Amino acid sequence: MKSVLCSVVCMFALSPLYGQTGALNVVKPAIADTDLVIRTAEITENAVFFPVDIEGTRLEVLAVRAPDGTIRTAFNTCQVCYGSGRGFYKQQGTVLVCQNCGNRFRMSQVERRSGGCNPVPVFPANKTVTDTTITISKDFLKEAKAIFARWKRG
Repeated sequence: MKSVLCSVVCMFALSPLYGQTGALNVVKPAIADTDLVIRTAEITENAVFFPVDIEGTRLEVLAVRAPDGTIRTAFNTCQVCYGSGRGFYKQQGTVLVCQNCGNRFRMSQVERRSGGCNPVPVFPANKTVTDTTITISKDFLKEAKAIFARWKRG
């Protein structure tokens, strides 16, 4: 019994998805009815997901450092699949994969395309960027509530 328990504990402790900086599919604690402030120091080449509850609707923003060193932001929902409720992304290796249609996106594509089956971008005009933070206003988040109305991230 001890060896089984040790094996399980060791497996989690050594897993690249458990408790390490840069782990895949890290979801931060949710915030509610306020601006979203992202500390740029937290953002790496692995996407980080920031849940926000706006007036009872759960939204999620993803942030990732692209290969060119820029930090990219997008809503964690697909521009085509959002109505399915499963049009959200999970990172697999070095790409984001839509959980509805299976389309795959490189980190360099985040925040670069509007329209089509891409993560809904949060363009520079819709956020305030400083050396240490990226702020997305509550008012802008409220505008995005409709694309999260059927969202079922699990």
